[in-house]
Amino acid sequence: MRAFCFGAGEIIPLMIKLFVGLGNPGPEYEATRHNAGFWWIDALARDWKLNLAPERSYHGLAARANINGQSVWLLEPQTFMNLSGKSVGALARFFKIAPEEILVVHDELDVVPGQAKLKFGGSHAGHNGLRDIHAQLGTGDYWRLRLGIGHPGVKSEVINWVLKKPLKEQREAIEDAIARTLHAAPALVAGEMEKATLIIHTSKPPRPKPPRREPGDGGAPAAP
Repeated sequence: MRAFCFGAGEIIPLMIKLFVGLGNPGPEYEATRHNAGFWWIDALARDWKLNLAPERSYHGLAARANINGQSVWLLEPQTFMNLSGKSVGALARFFKIAPEEILVVHDELDVVPGQAKLKFGGSHAGHNGLRDIHAQLGTGDYWRLRLGIGHPGVKSEVINWVLKKPLKEQREAIEDAIARTLHAAPALVAGEMEKATLIIHTSKPPRPKPPRREPGDGGAPAAP
């Protein structure tokens, strides 16, 4: 099912026109949990054979693709996490991209590594990158792809947790989630949000169904 918004006397199909990955710039942050959003955008850029390049007007690394005749942007804000909205707002305003046409990919404490969740709207839940995007867009009504990084178990350890590298098995699980959720990109661009949600929320491939037994089949052949 496609998503729609209602304009002045018309129904407008929605599609994702801006993919944003959140993180912090600089080599010291590159492999930290807080940069999971950057990892996702980097992977999408490789899939689409795009090169992210500095765009001073939008305070970030950006690339533009043409998908079925429609311009689609990839963006990694280089403002540091707490000012992510400065970058997102600048690009969205210039190209008249509505909040409902934006997908923000970010690290999520409340989801375990290896899983991801697609969500529309809601609060920023204390995530400083989302907090600033809320402020700059004037609304929380945009899409989020929440990449699980797990929780340290103690609130006081959260800052250290997100700014440290995940363990090897955790990084592999996050990379698996990124590879799987990238398959939802065509559906997201097409506005097929139910299809995208099914792809993203399915953490394991479905088990194959057992072969159908034909009438009169006496079961498995006897062992020799």
